[in-house]
Amino acid sequence: MTLAVEERDQQRRDRKAVVSDAKRAHILAAARHVFEERGLDGASIREIAKQAGYTPGAIYSYFEAKEEIYGALLGESLERLNHAVAGSLDAAASDEERARHAAMAFYSFYATNPRDLDLGFYLFGGMRPHGLTPALNARLNSRLRDALTPFEAALRRLGATEDTARAEVTAFFAHCVGLLLLAHTKRIRMFQEEPGPLCASYVDRVVERIGASASLISTAPKQNALNP
Repeated sequence: MTLAVEERDQQRRDRKAVVSDAKRAHILAAARHVFEERGLDGASIREIAKQAGYTPGAIYSYFEAKEEIYGALLGESLERLNHAVAGSLDAAASDEERARHAAMAFYSFYATNPRDLDLGFYLFGGMRPHGLTPALNARLNSRLRDALTPFEAALRRLGATEDTARAEVTAFFAHCVGLLLLAHTKRIRMFQEEPGPLCASYVDRVVERIGASASLISTAPKQNALNP
């Protein structure tokens, strides 16, 4: 096979890959619309195919089930979340700022992207995980956990122990999801409060608490091993 023939074959493969990626993206866009309208329970491959302008068979050539499509959409959302959190650290000049930026970027991503929040509620417990494989569940949960890792790492650098940092991140996650749910359902209005400042205030208290605890430990008098 000549070099020219090999190049033409590669170009043909590249074009097919581009078309395949474009079709997959179109299916996902159609599926997102259907999921928003009907939810995971009410959606079907037939409805997704109709929205995309394809036959059901065309959908099955890319995805085995609607749950796999939902997982793909959620996976893309989690990648955007991780990118947002990572990008927030660029302007951080200290570990305190890294902690605040990482935590608030997590909150802000969902607060400003309600469609991603709807997808995220699956992982937050708003939707039953039926139909998703254990491997897919594990992968999605891992990427969600990755988005919280910069916050946890900053707390460790501020002096928190591994157990304390993990507990603080868990508490922050619960607090954050609660505020997002209240904001999403408009229930926050009954308290006449704004969720963003409440989340920021909570994060400030976490950072201050970790910093104060680390300072106490560093300034505590050390006992002489020979003269306890």
